[in-house]
Amino acid sequence: MALSTDYVLRTGAFEPAEASVNPQDVSGSLAEIKQKALLRYNQIRGQGPERLVSGSDDFTLFLWLPAEDKKPLKRMTGHQALINQVLFSPDTRTIASASFDKSIKLWDGRTGKYLTSLRGHVSAVYQIAWSADSRLLVSGSSDSTLKVWDTKTQKLTVDLPGHADEVFAVDWSPDGQRVASGGKDKCLRIWRR
Repeated sequence: MALSTDYVLRTGAFEPAEASVNPQDVSGSLAEIKQKALLRYNQIRGQGPERLVSGSDDFTLFLWLPAEDKKPLKRMTGHQALINQVLFSPDTRTIASASFDKSIKLWDGRTGKYLTSLRGHVSAVYQIAWSADSRLLVSGSSDSTLKVWDTKTQKLTVDLPGHADEVFAVDWSPDGQRVASGGKDKCLRIWRR
């Protein structure tokens, strides 16, 4: 499951898009920091109601408006195997889903409409992570590689071999400069942009 507000809740008062301009942008009293975090949260909430996406072992996803209705807004189908992870982009416009069917699918974050499939892994895709600007997506797979995708062109931009076994976890740093990955080979790798 993932909420459309997950990214802003994770980063709080820190604005990743401004990190290269002013790396010390979170300063001031505790009250000021809380106010800045609340402002960022309200900006995302102002784009429409908070949405929830869930992925399942039955190969489907559901898009929900949890504060408004107990019935799903949309049932999303297309995967051919169980879904490992679902994630909203930081700008909430896109949902990505990773599956045992070796693909990542992109969906419209507001309507749940299918957009495209990203194919390149030769085995199950375990986890995905978005860059702070919502432009790039990294995926980790049981094929021992990470792949970085440009979601605008819908193409593979970088293939990152290096793990000796399955890649179980990936995450992008909030400043967008690094990706961390961990795998069955008992190694944690840091990849720099």
